[in-house]
Amino acid sequence: MYYKSHQHNAFFYNFTRSFNLRSIITLPAFIGLFLVLFFFSCSEARPTGNHKQSGEWIGTWGASPQLVEPRNMPPKPGLMNNTLRQIVHVSLGGNRLRVQFSNKFSTTPLTIKSVHIAVTADSSAIIPGTDKSLTFNGKSEVTIPARNAVTSDPFPFKLKPLSNVTITIHYGHISPNVTGHPGSRETSYLVSGDKVSATNITTGTRMNHWYTIDRIDVMAPKSAESVIALGNSITDGHASGTNKNGRWTDDLARRLQANSSTKEISVLNEGIGGNCILHGCLGPTALNRFNRDVLKQPKVKWLIILEGINDIGGAHGVKASGITADRLIDSYKWMIKQAHAHGIKVYGATMTPFAGSFYDKPGHIAAWKKVNQWIRNSGLFDAVIDFDAAMRDPAHPLHLIPKGDSGDHLHPNPLGYRMMAKAINLELFK
Repeated sequence: MYYKSHQHNAFFYNFTRSFNLRSIITLPAFIGLFLVLFFFSCSEARPTGNHKQSGEWIGTWGASPQLVEPRNMPPKPGLMNNTLRQIVHVSLGGNRLRVQFSNKFSTTPLTIKSVHIAVTADSSAIIPGTDKSLTFNGKSEVTIPARNAVTSDPFPFKLKPLSNVTITIHYGHISPNVTGHPGSRETSYLVSGDKVSATNITTGTRMNHWYTIDRIDVMAPKSAESVIALGNSITDGHASGTNKNGRWTDDLARRLQANSSTKEISVLNEGIGGNCILHGCLGPTALNRFNRDVLKQPKVKWLIILEGINDIGGAHGVKASGITADRLIDSYKWMIKQAHAHGIKVYGATMTPFAGSFYDKPGHIAAWKKVNQWIRNSGLFDAVIDFDAAMRDPAHPLHLIPKGDSGDHLHPNPLGYRMMAKAINLELFK
């Protein structure tokens, strides 16, 4: 910058020496010429700011990745050398995005030949003028090493809040161990060959799973912050309907957007169906994925924890149920401590009733009561969201309220999920 400025000064000096200025211009004209050249020199010597990014990255959509079980693997014709179109529902809007893709649980590299993003029109159809090709270090093709993830180059994109966007991937080589999120509650479209630019995909195979896609970030004002929901199938949205965006987190995002003081808050759903805090179950445990799904997310301000029912449901006998309850409480303490160390407020959500379900076995109700009472009364959470109180049947408090019960007496139905979202006080996010 300094060198350029002196170049222009030398230019001005030589220019004035080479002419008899008094013979061609008046003094006012000379002053005007001097100012023009002076500002030209300054504008070249200083950055214009056009290349600066205003705001900060924040997640607007996410789905916790896991190793896909055999029964949820991609159907024929498979992903290799074929095209998969997937739809997601965002929370915040913006004008600049980046997309993360995961091969975290795969044992060999994954190749993406090309990937496009567009505004969803309907089903598999996109709005053509919005279609955007993504790049990775300037190239359309990328290979994701085993156990890794990659993020696209940032790109301009007009993203409306609470809108659906379509991500279409043309795959190359595929690992036999696929990373994805089986509980998408959204229809995906698989077709042979390269159809990444297709306006609509009317043939091929449909399935309700996500593969490879991990998170969408949006460039948002510095005041924007996110809330993460860490949970199991009740957070993942089991029985909320397909293509309805009816999870309680979706309803929470809509409530936040409708409130002028909370419009800059995004909601990231990090629920996994069948997930546990302590052991096995489906996907990595909440403790094992806590760093990735919570602490490493950008601009997280709040964490809602609704986990533990699968741990209790998997305990065998009264004694094991009591031990599980104690270990769950210790795990909550650990998560609270970790989150607080990163400046994240933690809201404990009481587990919803499940009497009459397949989890209603000796010792389980007692363990559930013990953990819920601790969540309410420990004083370690920054606040408590009492989903139990919101979803219990007044006449039979150990049961889900009938109008909010999906029928299995464990998972809420779409109305139940709306009731859960309504039970959250928005003052918690101000």
